[in-house]
This record gives sequence, structure tokens and C-alpha cells, in this order.
Amino acid sequence: MTCEPERIETGLLVLGGGPAGHAGALEAAGLGLSVVLVEREHLGGTCLNRGCIPTKLFLGATAAGPELESAAKLKLAAGSIDFDLPALQTRKERIVTGSRKAIAAQLADAGVRVVAGAGRCTAPGVLEVAATGETGGTDGTGESGGACAEIRFDACILATGSRPAAFPGLEPDGDAVLNSDHALELAEAPESLLVVGGGAIGLEMADFFGRLGTRITVIEGLAHLAPTEDPEVGETLARVLKRRGAGVRTGARVASLKTVDGKALLVLESGEELTAAKALVAAGRLPNSRDLGLEHLGVHTRGPGWIVTDDRLLAAPGVAAVGDVNGRTLLAHAAAHQARFAARLLAGRETGSYAAEPMPSCVYGHVEAMRAGPTTAQLKATGREVLASTAQLAANPMAQAAGATQGFVRVLWLRGADGEDRVAGMSAVGHGVSHLVTQAQLIIAAGWREADAHAHIFAHPSLDEALQAALAAPRTAA
Repeated sequence: MTCEPERIETGLLVLGGGPAGHAGALEAAGLGLSVVLVEREHLGGTCLNRGCIPTKLFLGATAAGPELESAAKLKLAAGSIDFDLPALQTRKERIVTGSRKAIAAQLADAGVRVVAGAGRCTAPGVLEVAATGETGGTDGTGESGGACAEIRFDACILATGSRPAAFPGLEPDGDAVLNSDHALELAEAPESLLVVGGGAIGLEMADFFGRLGTRITVIEGLAHLAPTEDPEVGETLARVLKRRGAGVRTGARVASLKTVDGKALLVLESGEELTAAKALVAAGRLPNSRDLGLEHLGVHTRGPGWIVTDDRLLAAPGVAAVGDVNGRTLLAHAAAHQARFAARLLAGRETGSYAAEPMPSCVYGHVEAMRAGPTTAQLKATGREVLASTAQLAANPMAQAAGATQGFVRVLWLRGADGEDRVAGMSAVGHGVSHLVTQAQLIIAAGWREADAHAHIFAHPSLDEALQAALAAPRTAA
């Protein structure tokens, strides 16, 4: 360290100020613990600064584009919309900066001390914090914050998150080959874009830039888009993308990707070459677990650095690892949920194992996907018989009103010991289906039978009726 460190003592150290660190610090402070949170860059983490929030701001601001396209296809409207990307970038920065300030104020009001800088454990129960020199201190003012410090702690929550993956031969260079961080900073929409990776990040970015007039091609190495979902979901998303003029290549593995003469040159393992003005690598994430001094805490990692945790999210006695860095579920709401549990555990308010099912997840855009609970394949892996019932959105009045009737809602059932079928999982793909995910989660958690769907009132007309229709539809082997 290059400065005389400030000496700080605390009951709980939280390393990382993203959704997990923020939630865990507030929970612990509310339980009476003294809490110090260390963040090396910006409060809010990837979700607020370079992920969930910026992408939703972009998708929300440009939603009128595909809505007009739908109306035009029905010969109900005509015209065009020109979006101002620099103005949208300015709005994004204003909202993100304001949100960072709000998080800082919330932590301060709760009695959480925030220290800005890069933390590294140097001995059991000791963390050294070095000023990073990065712009964007934790107060959201854009200034580097925090003097050097030495923090002694009784317990610790590791919540350092993840970063975009860079695979050999596909390393983003910030020129024509971009990662998601680069793409969110573009001031001009590229004429064409290759999107490597058909998961949530790639699909949402493809949707957004397609609205700006960019010619899109999505390349996914696995058999279908949205590879963590049931195949029918990815197949529906692919059909919608193609109808909107995008190219979709599934089962196509990338051998190399680089900038050549100012453009992105992608070579598939088959030898086929694709070129575009830009390419976006959206093929996974890696944990931020390097250079943390984890060995001094007795913490172990696996693979590229995912922190190993037990059934209580503990990586070592008195040390919990939550959120993306433990590799369980790379979603902001999963991270916050884990962190609140960890805070209660370390405060002595929890004693049992951590349970998070059914986990909700969504892909956003003009055509969305949602799932709560396991996929069909995951349920079948248990060896039990899985049944499915489905309702097509073509019959839903709100989907009809939006002129977007592609898609479906599906319910997965398992037979209980009492001989009755109960809901074990739900998924959907189509316009606006992300709004169904919380209701789906609650239905699964309650173990609904078909009779429960008839016992409750679903508003008419509403998209929710598609849930009721799927629950009441005939069940067949999945």
C-alpha cells in the first residue's frame, strides 16, 4: 500500500456493492450488525451500470418501433420513427448516476459505511483497501473516492460479481469486436452487427440494435436460442427474429473473431466467414474472484474462479459468497436473495440450508421469455413422469390487441403422492410475458392443482388469462 492506512473495525465486511452487496449490507445493518461495504468502482454493480438497467432503458425508450411495425403489418398505421442514440445515452447516464446516489444515501441512512477502493485480504479477518484511481467513486459523483484503509472484520460476505467472458480467439478489442460493456456505450448504431451468443444478453442487444436499423445476425453454438430454456422457447424466438429480418445461425460454433480492416471478421468452425461493421461477444460471464486474497480466508474456487459454497452459502467459517461469484444463478434478484439470507445467517438469525426455488428468470424485448422453476429436461432428470399443458397466445385478447400473437404459456406438472398433478414449472414466450413471472413463481411455490386455477378470478381481458388457460388445458406427456 502507498499510503498510511486508516484502521477500521467492523462486525461484517461486505466486499462488492452490486445487487448482492447492497442487499446484504442493508439486511445486516437492519439486524444490528456494524457493516462496512467496500466497492472498487460503482455502487450498483453490473446490473445498474452496465447490465439490467441500461438495457431496459434502451428497450423501453425504443418500444414504439416494433409496435409501429406490428401495426403497419396489420395495415393499421404507417410511418417511421427515428431514435436519437446520443440522447438516449445521455438519459441513461443521468438515470444511472441518480440511482447510484440513491443507493449511497440508502446505505448511509442505514448506518453502512462505504469505502471506495480495491479490497484484498492479507490475513484472516483483515482486508486492505487500495485506492483504485478509477473514475466513478461510490458516491456517484464521478470522482475517485476513499483513502487507503485496513479493515478488520469478524465475518464477511463476498459479493464481487462477474464480468463478460473473453474466450481464446474471441477476445473483444473495443474496436469492431465488442463485449456488452462496449455495446452499451456506442453513440452510433452500426450498419450491421454479429451477435455471438443467443442467451438473454445477446437477444436483448440484438432486439435493441435491430430497432435502430442495424442488420442483425445471431450466432449460437448450441442447438437453439435461449439455450437454458426449453427448445420450443428458443425456436419461437428464432422465428420472430427471422420475420423481423434478422439472421439466425444455431449449432454454429465460432473458431475466431477479430477486427480486420475496421470490420468484424468471424470464422465458423466450418470455415465459413461472416463480416459486419461490429460484432458483440455475449457468450457468458466469468467470476470476479482474482486477486482477492481468498487463500487467507480458507476459500476455495472451481473452474475459472467460481467460489465454492456449501448448502448455507458459506465458503469458509464466517465467510459467505453470494451472487454471480459463486456461479449458482447469474441473476441480480438471485444475488440479492442470497445476500439477505447470508446476512441473516451470519447474524445468527438463520440456521438451515439456503433454498431459492422456484427461481424466476426473463428475457426482455418486443417478444419476451419467462420461466419460473425447472425446465422440462431438469424435471425429467429426476426420473419422474412430467406432464405439460399449453395455451397459445393467439387466443389471448391482449396479445391480439398488441398484434403480437406468436408464442405460448406452458405449465409443467408432477404427480404427487396423493395422486394429484401439481404445478412444478412454468414458462412462456411472447409479447409482454415477463409480466407473468412473479405470478408463475407464486403458483409453483403454492403447488397449484388444476382446481386452484378455477378457484381464483383472473381479470378479463388480461395477459394473465393465458396462465389460467394453460393451467386448464389438457395435459400430455412432456
